[in-house]
Amino acid sequence: MTAFAALHRAGAPLLLPCAWDHASALALAGQGFGAVGTTSLGVAAAAGLPDGASATRDETLRLALTLGSAPFLLSVDAEDGFSDDPDEVGEFVRELAAVGAVGINLEDALGPADRHAAKIAAVRSAAPGLFVNARTDTYWSGDGDPAETVRRLSAYREAGADGVFVPGLTDPARIAFLAARFDVPLNVLYSPAGPTLAHLADLGVRRVSLGSLLYRRALGAALETAAGIRAGRAPDGATPAYDEVRAMSRPAPGTP
Repeated sequence: MTAFAALHRAGAPLLLPCAWDHASALALAGQGFGAVGTTSLGVAAAAGLPDGASATRDETLRLALTLGSAPFLLSVDAEDGFSDDPDEVGEFVRELAAVGAVGINLEDALGPADRHAAKIAAVRSAAPGLFVNARTDTYWSGDGDPAETVRRLSAYREAGADGVFVPGLTDPARIAFLAARFDVPLNVLYSPAGPTLAHLADLGVRRVSLGSLLYRRALGAALETAAGIRAGRAPDGATPAYDEVRAMSRPAPGTP
């Protein structure tokens, strides 16, 4: 079992915060998070590109290159692998593993389940040590059909997925069912309106991702700060010093 896989513990799920650049990743690691993910929305928005449209392959790889040698475990949100060709997905993931990523999140976008399973199998072959988190969007952008969710996740597990991810799922009974149904960690996306982290742990969840929440909250804080200053109010809340951010923005030695 890899160090990253070992973090997916029953009763104490991995809380995975998701960064969008070098500084945000190092800031999170500095708060004691031993593993950090990336958010495809944050990466895409920072580049002025659409999320979930296979448009950020180069940006995702570039970010992984700057973060892969950093002092934390890196899991990369690779959307659908940026290709419908399993071999191309496998080659992309081989590049991610080569620069230090230890995990990958692959979403099916409700495309054919057999195609997504083929991608997972290709990734397993290309980078055997990488933790493959197989995501289905049945609750995120579908109608939340429980039978279809199980069918897809079963196919992905059979193809070699190390974990299964169902963003958008917040119903405690269905979460508990899926956690017990599969022999690999269940990952859910944290929702402020959903179960708390402690409740998710009790339900059997072993990984809780923050997705784009931190990026969106950062944007919200920026807007509130600007509006407050315009209205004559001094900013409140935490503000890292200029030199702190400057230090976090330096790439690790040896990276371009």
